[in-house]
Amino acid sequence: MNFIRDQVLIRIDPSVAVRMNEEALTGRVYELITEVANEHSQLLNQNEQQALASEIVDDMIGLGPLEPLLEDDAIADILVNGPSKIYVERHGQLELTKLRFRNDAHVLHVAQRIASSVGRRIDESSPMLDARLEDGSRVNVIIPPLSLRGPCISIRKFSKSVMDFSKFVELGTLSRDLARALEIAARCRLNILISGGTGSGKTTLLNALSSMIDKKERIITVEDAAELQLQQPHVLQLETRPPNIEGQGQIAQRDLVRNALRMRPDRIIVGEVRGPEAFDMMQAMNTGHNGSMSTVHANSARDALARVENMILMANVNLPMRAIRGQIVSALDLVIQTERMRDGVRRVTEVAEVTGMEEDTILLKTLFSYRFIDEDDKGVLRGSFDALGGRPDFYPRLEYYGLGPAFLEALGGSEKNKAEIED
Repeated sequence: MNFIRDQVLIRIDPSVAVRMNEEALTGRVYELITEVANEHSQLLNQNEQQALASEIVDDMIGLGPLEPLLEDDAIADILVNGPSKIYVERHGQLELTKLRFRNDAHVLHVAQRIASSVGRRIDESSPMLDARLEDGSRVNVIIPPLSLRGPCISIRKFSKSVMDFSKFVELGTLSRDLARALEIAARCRLNILISGGTGSGKTTLLNALSSMIDKKERIITVEDAAELQLQQPHVLQLETRPPNIEGQGQIAQRDLVRNALRMRPDRIIVGEVRGPEAFDMMQAMNTGHNGSMSTVHANSARDALARVENMILMANVNLPMRAIRGQIVSALDLVIQTERMRDGVRRVTEVAEVTGMEEDTILLKTLFSYRFIDEDDKGVLRGSFDALGGRPDFYPRLEYYGLGPAFLEALGGSEKNKAEIED
């Protein structure tokens, strides 16, 4: 097989190949495989020839053995640990595939193809790469000498469909009442921070929340790699730019958030705050851009606020800690915590309201929390999304939009809650 592959690559003219569409190129490669096999008396059946033709074409114009994985909608992540181990995440669980690269050079060739497609390079002098494929999937590449397992590629696939809250309920990510509460929170322009670990479903949930935004609003999104799939007609997407080969020309998220404030947004959505742009995001939420949203990596709602504090300090603002916490309290309404649990299901584990400060401590009030009960015989966790009741401090905002009673009903709709409102 390798001999036939090498002979075909020698015989096909690259300048001709690049002008052919994929179907025509596959047909030409198939003809060459047949020709070479006949010349050297190597017997290949039709299925073997077609598989080899697809493999060669994927190497020439695609990402080699990764192409079928990119086309599989059930796969969320593709993880290449050197040439002989390609893992995928399917339905929240990692599994080893039977696919292989030929050698380290083959992996590096695919990595360089990715880099060249975005005007970057990956080599010993620049051994790390963050990029985005044409379909929006995020790619990270790291190669020797930094990687001791050979070239490694990590791809977070771009979802072709937007998950809605009904699908979340079906998957067990949240309950029907919690879904209704989050829909109302987004519609009523609450400032929301989604917190969770890597792969916990933060961006997917952010997409679902953004679908509740009124179509008349002007939305500016700021991302490292564009992943958000907002369906509204008036959306402007801003994406950071890494430095070029000479280390010049970088545009960071903070620059884009500042610029977004000059673009007359109704809402600003930052895909993920991870640095000093957190300060500018809090400023935006405090200056009339209600309904803004973002995500952050953290293990709990409380940790998320601590992370935001630390990122604001990275902005070199000469503010005392109490003032920084005051900014956070006045900016944020809700913190939503997500987690990918051991059964592979991503769940909302806590929804907490930012209620104020007591001395130097930010106060949080949990509105919903996930309570683990047990697991079934298939290993799927069973639990309940408990609404803890009580009137939220942002209730006047909900009333303003005519959705206060609906939110209380989602929290349980108890007579006690209704009595609190009447008082």
